[in-house]
Amino acid sequence: MNDALLILSPSAEARIKEIKSKSENINKHLRITVSGGGCSGFQYGFSMDEKIEDDDFKIGKNEEILLTVDSVSIDFLKSCIVDYVSDLGGSYFKINNPNAKVTCGCGSSFSV
Repeated sequence: MNDALLILSPSAEARIKEIKSKSENINKHLRITVSGGGCSGFQYGFSMDEKIEDDDFKIGKNEEILLTVDSVSIDFLKSCIVDYVSDLGGSYFKINNPNAKVTCGCGSSFSV
């Protein structure tokens, strides 16, 4: 598992493990996608997924896969930090993307 291109913060790792600990999620991992749309051009998508494609980028520990990104989306996420935050706005996964030239106010869309 190669985790040099994308960093998973300790809080994100803990939250993924917490979600996975539920019986219906035991074999799932967090999948992050980038697609066209949003107010800035591209938007992030987050889902729990069981399927792993051969060309997926994988992050995990001790052979446990915690996060996957498809081969197209990884180009937009190089050097990013995946974080999990809890604040007055709620609790959510957040991407800190140093490659983004513009981001929207909600933080879920960007342009490069």
